[in-house]
This record gives sequence, structure tokens and C-alpha cells, in this order.
Amino acid sequence: MIIVIDGPAGSGKSTTAKKLAESLGINFLDSGALYRAVTLAWLNSGKPDTDKFINNLTDLSIDAGEVDGKFTVWLNGKNVSEEIRTSRVADSVSEIASIPEVRNFVNKIMHKVVEKDNYIADGRDLGTAVFKDADLKFFMDATMEERARRRHNELLEKGTDITYDEVYQNLLKRDHTDSNRKADPLRKADDAIKIDTTGKTFDEQVSLMASIIKDRLKI
Repeated sequence: MIIVIDGPAGSGKSTTAKKLAESLGINFLDSGALYRAVTLAWLNSGKPDTDKFINNLTDLSIDAGEVDGKFTVWLNGKNVSEEIRTSRVADSVSEIASIPEVRNFVNKIMHKVVEKDNYIADGRDLGTAVFKDADLKFFMDATMEERARRRHNELLEKGTDITYDEVYQNLLKRDHTDSNRKADPLRKADDAIKIDTTGKTFDEQVSLMASIIKDRLKI
């Protein structure tokens, strides 16, 4: 079984998916973390041109799984779960994730991960491109101001020195890139349930979605 949650950056889909996985007793798959790992590999290799990077994609070893209840990602054997959350990676992830060959590479990783168990996953094109036959699809969204505030607070808690305006501009850039890329642009799947989290507390949005999942899938 696979449940997917799509939506723009800062809409709350990752934290919500994690909490739902915990409360429902299923596994969590963070698709964005996989794209961030590929982006980190690109940055660490000196930002090579696209063709060169694509040619070397198969040399990358990216593994993922839950460790002590936390989604963990290894890049070439190294745990990079914290490093991929830095603004350095965030500033470039949409650019790298827009490359069709990168998307195909990550999609194969995700399908391999979910082969043998029940998962809830969050991303941007899971319901429209990766898991078109998902058991249940959600599309989370919120106003830009709400999303920027949440992401700014999240980064400050992690010790990142960044202003609200910088976060706001970064989200604007990512939205534009994600929505206008040629390969699987960000959009709501026709059969996805839209969840607007503007003004909702975290507990409220989790409770709402958990209720829908239990009703639809009889979990």
C-alpha cells in the first residue's frame, strides 16, 4: 500500500507525513530527501555541467530507510540526513530535480523502497507521475506567507542564519521551477484530496488526514 502527499515546499507535507506514519503504524518515505541527496552529490562534485553529471548518475549509491523512527539517507555510504537539509542544498534542489534523468533515477529508488511494505510518502509529483495508482492521494497547500513562516522557524530551530525574506524568495523561486519544469511539473492530481493548511494547527491537519485515511482505507 502506498499513500502519497504532494504539495509545494513549506506546505507541511513532510512533517505531516511523518506524524501520520507514526500514528498509523506504517513506514515513511521522504522523496524530497532523495532529490536533496542527488543535489548534494552534484554540489560536492563541483557543480559539473548537466550532461557530465547525468553520465555519472549510475555511479551514485543512494540508500534510504528508517533508523530509530527517522528517515535516513546515505550517499555513497555516508549518512547525509542532516547535510541535505542545509540552505546550500535547498537553493539548488529544484534545479537538479527538474532534470528528467535525475527524476527517473530517483523514481527507481522510490519504487524499490516501497516494494515490500506499506508506506506514506511526500513529494511534488508522486500522485501524478511516480505512483499514479496510489491507494490514496493528498495535495497539501498553504499561503506563501504561511509556508515561509513555517520554513523560516524550522531553519532557525536548526541554527541556520537566514532571514524570513530570504526564505520567502527561495520558496518563490522553487515554486516557479517546480511548476514550470518540463518533466513532471508540480500540480494536483485529479483524484487527490486537497488539504489547505493555512490557519490550521499541526494537530488539526494531522487529525483531519488521519480520519480520511482510516475512512477510505479502513486502517
